[in-house]
Amino acid sequence: MQQNIQQHRVIVIGAGYTGASAAGRLSRRLRREDVSITLVNAEADFVERVRMHQLAVGQDLRPRPFDEMFAGTGVRLRLGKVTGIDVDRRTVSVTALEGTGEPETLSYDTLVYALGSAWSTHAVPGAAEHAHDIAGRPGALRLRERLAAVAPGTPVVVVGGGLTGVEAATELAETRPDLDVALVARGALGDWLSPKGARHLRKVFTDLRITAHEHADVTAVHADRVTTTEGDVPAAITVWTTGFAVHPIARATALETGDTGQIVVDATMRSTSHPDVYAIGDAALVAGPGGKPLRMSCASGIPTAWQAADAIAARLTGTKLPTTAPRYFNQCVSLGRKEGLIQYVTADDRAVSAALTGRMAALYKELVCKGAAWGVANPTMGLPTRRRRVTAEPARVTATAA
Repeated sequence: MQQNIQQHRVIVIGAGYTGASAAGRLSRRLRREDVSITLVNAEADFVERVRMHQLAVGQDLRPRPFDEMFAGTGVRLRLGKVTGIDVDRRTVSVTALEGTGEPETLSYDTLVYALGSAWSTHAVPGAAEHAHDIAGRPGALRLRERLAAVAPGTPVVVVGGGLTGVEAATELAETRPDLDVALVARGALGDWLSPKGARHLRKVFTDLRITAHEHADVTAVHADRVTTTEGDVPAAITVWTTGFAVHPIARATALETGDTGQIVVDATMRSTSHPDVYAIGDAALVAGPGGKPLRMSCASGIPTAWQAADAIAARLTGTKLPTTAPRYFNQCVSLGRKEGLIQYVTADDRAVSAALTGRMAALYKELVCKGAAWGVANPTMGLPTRRRRVTAEPARVTATAA
């Protein structure tokens, strides 16, 4: 008898920072004749999500086509929208984008789930109808078009006092000093920062003439204002940055998910209920230092992509599993193009007293953004790699006559 071992089929769904990194890293760990790697995504080029506030205010971003990024790697890009997953039959349903082909059902041996997250309105009345989001390129472009059409003095309100909200408000105020920019925060401005970091944030807000409405919850969004627990705030444009919600597809499957809809995974990013599925980035419920779940961010997402890719490669090649535990080092905040804030944190993401501020922090953040995009195209960080043969868990082994 002779064994005919076919390629192990890896499908990665979602090509943000984590999905694109995982696909590229796998292509550099495994021999192409042993595996097929298909990356499913709804856009043909990589989107730098951490720069959406820049795109929204009119800045142009460098295009990063996937066909260039993955040239010569063996990664196959399938343009389309994932509409369903059957984890028992191990299939992914993909609806083709207009003009790109027919709907298709893809079969996998290993699935890497990296669909990420989108903005969440938290069911606040009027938010979905009247607010803008910058969680992705479509929303950022819609906001860009709206901003280009408004007159000086137009009131713009950013809802959310976290990192995304602070970056959006400062970018807006710096680029469009003619607008009346305000931010509504549930707590105190910068309450997640160290005292030094919070003082610098307040200074930048004062310099850019941004009004901060603190300790206020938004209870409704209207076409011309937002209603808060402290009263109404005029808003011809509302930018919503109060947090993210994961893609709902995982919860619709038999995968074990947490209360947030994130897929429950082990230390190697492997699903605790379906061992042929890995979840990474915002889609994964990952235990960080002290058992605290990792927050949704690029900083925590990329390490999960590396962990998953290395674990898949190790299991397929019979080599040692990765044991690196995820942790935090700092929070990098852009405050326009001229100011920045690097807040150093503990391993479990709590602010410490040390912080870098000013122009040096802005340059630091810019290097981090450029480095993240470079890392997607160079997922082994430019280090030499060895492509190993698949020796364990082969995809499908069928017996044929000798």
